Amino acid sequence: MAIERSNLLSMLKLSIRVLIQSSMSLGRTLDSEYPPLQQFFVVLEHCLKHGLKAKKSFIGHNKSIWGPLELVEKLCPESVNIATSARDMPGIKTGLGRGRAWLHLALMQKKVADYMKALLDHKDLLSEFYDSGALMLEEEGSVMVGLLVGLNVIDANLCIKGEDLDSQVAVIDFSLYLKDPASNETPKDDSKMTAILDQKHYIEELNRHLSGTVTDLQAKMDSLEKTNSKLVEELTAATDRINSLREEQEQLKKENETILQRNEKCHVFIFQAVLQDSQAELETYKQTRQGLDEMYNVVWKQYKEEKRIRQELERELELQVGMKQEIEVAMKLLEKDTHEKQDTLAALRLQLDQVKTLNVQMFHKAQVQIDEHDYDFVFRTYTHTYTQIAHLSNSYMKAELQGKVDALQKQLTDLDTLRLGLENELRSEREQRQNLQKTLQREQDNSTELRTQLQQLQGLHSVSISQTHTQHVSGYENLCRFHLSQRSKLKMEDFKEVNKALKGHAWLKDDEATQCKQCQKEFSISRRKHHCRNCGDIYCNSCSSNELALPSYPRPVRVCDVCHSLLLQRSSSTGS
Repeated sequence: MAIERSNLLSMLKLSIRVLIQSSMSLGRTLDSEYPPLQQFFVVLEHCLKHGLKAKKSFIGHNKSIWGPLELVEKLCPESVNIATSARDMPGIKTGLGRGRAWLHLALMQKKVADYMKALLDHKDLLSEFYDSGALMLEEEGSVMVGLLVGLNVIDANLCIKGEDLDSQVAVIDFSLYLKDPASNETPKDDSKMTAILDQKHYIEELNRHLSGTVTDLQAKMDSLEKTNSKLVEELTAATDRINSLREEQEQLKKENETILQRNEKCHVFIFQAVLQDSQAELETYKQTRQGLDEMYNVVWKQYKEEKRIRQELERELELQVGMKQEIEVAMKLLEKDTHEKQDTLAALRLQLDQVKTLNVQMFHKAQVQIDEHDYDFVFRTYTHTYTQIAHLSNSYMKAELQGKVDALQKQLTDLDTLRLGLENELRSEREQRQNLQKTLQREQDNSTELRTQLQQLQGLHSVSISQTHTQHVSGYENLCRFHLSQRSKLKMEDFKEVNKALKGHAWLKDDEATQCKQCQKEFSISRRKHHCRNCGDIYCNSCSSNELALPSYPRPVRVCDVCHSLLLQRSSSTGS
């Protein structure tokens, strides 16, 4: 979008320059069949169509410039005749044709620049018709308005009736803007032309500035006349009053002297009272300020103490959480130890059963030798001892494990109760800290209100209104002078760029070059010839591989290394 805007602006500059130069030779009077004038309308139409939103219809998408141009009727009341003429003209059926007819009529009235400026001053309305990045919504739109001011030197006598404005093809013919070597124009004429145009633009800007100052002075004159009439009325009333008071002057002379003395005494007394009141208010303010500072210090100390206590409580909470985690790990280890002991107990029981079986076997073997009485005694003794041993081992193991589990469970409950207490204390401390912060904020607001009141009391001795008014007026005049100088500089730079774009170079023919101008290598089938679109000389592919956008080409074209560096330096200098 930026490249398209720059190309369209360069093309508009070129078309306006060619139109003005050619109109000078024809006595500044043109008709509708004049080719440079037709090409100017084509270029202006392309500028107005740039970034235009397409409206959907039954036929398809349609881009028409009549929509934004129709807004001028609301912004400029003097353009109502142009809009109605373009709208009611016979033979025109489309919005594009109405927009073209509107541009023709505005050029005949020499109001194209003024109407475009009115449109650009209301970009919020133009955003409904244009996309972001369009030429009319960017800085190039204001530059376009400055270029259109130069068309006021042309008298256009155009006949729109009978022309088919709906079906005209808007194609830019670049052949009109190519440099004609056989032309009789000299650099001297160009310099005269630029000087005349600069003088004309300066005079137009000066006239606009003078018209603005005249309107301001007229408004001031009206206000002064009103004030003068009021003062005359007051003067007549005052004279009548003076005449009536002169009769009473002799009688009230003595009373006046006594009243003056009383007034002087009253003024002194009032001044002293006001001074005492202000001193008392200042002392009360100092006392309240001191009290607020002390309160602020106390609150700040309390806040620091609460912060320290909170940090200590957080540390203790972290320690309790760590102890709880260690206790949980110990419980898991105890459970694991219990499972291991149960496994060993099962193994011991298994071994005991095996010993029992062995004893039974041995008993059967010795049954022959032992009688029945001895057998019963031995068997009862053995079973009794075995049951006692098993019962004692199980009870001892269970008692030991139950004691450890009870102790750990008691420690865990104690830690939970301690943690809950610490959490409650921390919650209460947070609530207290929030309350202290609220009170501190309230006291700070009160202190700021007292400071503003003190500043208002001190500001009673500021500069008077008349001095500030004179300062604003002088600053406004300096700002107007600065804007005028900046606008004249911008117009001079624009004309210089147009002159540089129009000065072309000789296009070197293919037969005249046998080697590259930069690297001096011979051309062959593998090393082909390439023209630089800026200087016109022939180079090889490696020496002319750069591409840049030029004023005479709509898209980036091939340029040599030397021209590439020069153009980049020029663009960087103009940009800075």
